[in-house]
Amino acid sequence: MLIGEVARRSGVSARMLRHYDSLGLVRPTGRTGAGYREYSSEDIRRIFHIESLRSLGLPLREVKRALDDPGFKPSELVEDLIRRTRERIAAETELLTRLRRIGAAEPAGWEDVLQVVVLLHALGSESAGKRQRAALSSVGEVPVPVEALVEAVLSETDPNVAGALRWALARSGDGASALLAEGLGSPVAEVRKRAVQSIAEVPGGEATALLRDALADPDIVVRRCAALALGARGVADAVPTLIDMIVEETNDADAADALSALAGDPALGDQIATGLVDRLAHGPVEPSARRRLTQALADIPGATASRALADLSHDEDRAVALTATYILKLRNGR
Repeated sequence: MLIGEVARRSGVSARMLRHYDSLGLVRPTGRTGAGYREYSSEDIRRIFHIESLRSLGLPLREVKRALDDPGFKPSELVEDLIRRTRERIAAETELLTRLRRIGAAEPAGWEDVLQVVVLLHALGSESAGKRQRAALSSVGEVPVPVEALVEAVLSETDPNVAGALRWALARSGDGASALLAEGLGSPVAEVRKRAVQSIAEVPGGEATALLRDALADPDIVVRRCAALALGARGVADAVPTLIDMIVEETNDADAADALSALAGDPALGDQIATGLVDRLAHGPVEPSARRRLTQALADIPGATASRALADLSHDEDRAVALTATYILKLRNGR
């Protein structure tokens, strides 16, 4: 079969067949009466073998080795192809993500496109300073897409950069809460913590609902972060965790401040005072923890807190009794 007929039947162009010939991949083994090279059935079978291996992404050099080397091991080739394919998919996925983010920024012209590209590169920089500057400059005429900011803040380990990213997210408009919610589903506790810290700076009821959900997180650090944020928003659900933080001496000053802010609501004030008294009266509490709970009552208004302090002024622990007495004198203006 002559080259033109082979090209027509195989779908491989005559030019490519000549290229295969020049590389020694497949050479016509027959001759016509007029002296033209002619492909045999074995030659054509080899052409199909070549095309099959090429379809797997194999370079022609590797194709020749696979077909001609008796010691060639297909398993090694397949593993290498799997690795290359994964790398290519990762690169293509990264490119697709970048293009989607550029599109989400709705650039008006090529200058806007270039600006977004520069900011996206800066957010992925190894330099913390560059990442921080990119975060601070992302709130502008052509802002970085929210999705990129969320991805950055959930992976950021530098506290200064993370703070800048949270600031940018809080000013990015709608959409941040829904994307950060995905971070709350991460199997990594540190990522969930970063998500809570970011949600805490996003206003609105959707963010508050997510923080409530985070109170049930299996990681205690995540629960504490959520409680402090909810306390600042006036949400009573945070009270038990905040009291636990005082007992455990973990951010206890911040927890006490959050309880004090919540106690501005008279109904919550009695609830908080009752919760503090219950922890003092029930369960094993170290002397130092009892003193911290007593101190926390100082900023809780209302009769319940005052009665509790009066009882504590006669406590067996002298330090607790003296603390309660001193607080009562301040409350009574003496």
